[in-house]
Amino acid sequence: MSRTRSDSPTLFELPIRPDFSFERQALREGQWPVAGTDEAGRGPLAGPVVAAAVILDPERIPEGLDDSKRLVIEERAERFAEILATARAVSVASVSALSIDAADIRKASLEAMRRAVATLCVRPLLVLADGRDVPPGLPCLGRALVKGDQRSQSIAAASIVAKVMRDRMMMRAGVCDIRYGFEQHMGYATVRHRTALETHGPVMRLHRMSFAPFRE
Repeated sequence: MSRTRSDSPTLFELPIRPDFSFERQALREGQWPVAGTDEAGRGPLAGPVVAAAVILDPERIPEGLDDSKRLVIEERAERFAEILATARAVSVASVSALSIDAADIRKASLEAMRRAVATLCVRPLLVLADGRDVPPGLPCLGRALVKGDQRSQSIAAASIVAKVMRDRMMMRAGVCDIRYGFEQHMGYATVRHRTALETHGPVMRLHRMSFAPFRE
């Protein structure tokens, strides 16, 4: 029996930085516009999962696009501003902690990506999605790219927008409730965050009660 080749790239197959090759192939095949979509915030104990969808202008691609996790905060802020200034379309959507608890983080992440694509002001003909799954319910064709934020500039742009927007949401949460230091850890399970949880307990509607350690 023949085996289907995995889309997962090896370490040596990954480009140094993401490029525009997937998008240009789609353009040649008449599948344009192409949107990239990615999410931020699958792992934290608190806050929403946030997704972005971006349609880049092939003639005005910002320099330095990369997986948001490989950029420092100052670089993300610069790329974020450049993306908003040059992209054909940008959209952001989120799914709350309550909705994450009602489903699961995987489904919530895919739903956030679907919403981001659905609210783009330009309708794409193809969506490149980071990860192994194509978000259900897309209004067009979709393709999942494992490590897509390190392979596709459109997905990298979406990862930057999603990360910056989610961080800003969590910074605001830190202003509204100073006990947890959300502006420092963005809801991840740091020592500061866990210590605050031991002292004050979780915040309903903000902490993900389906996540450990809350289930315990």
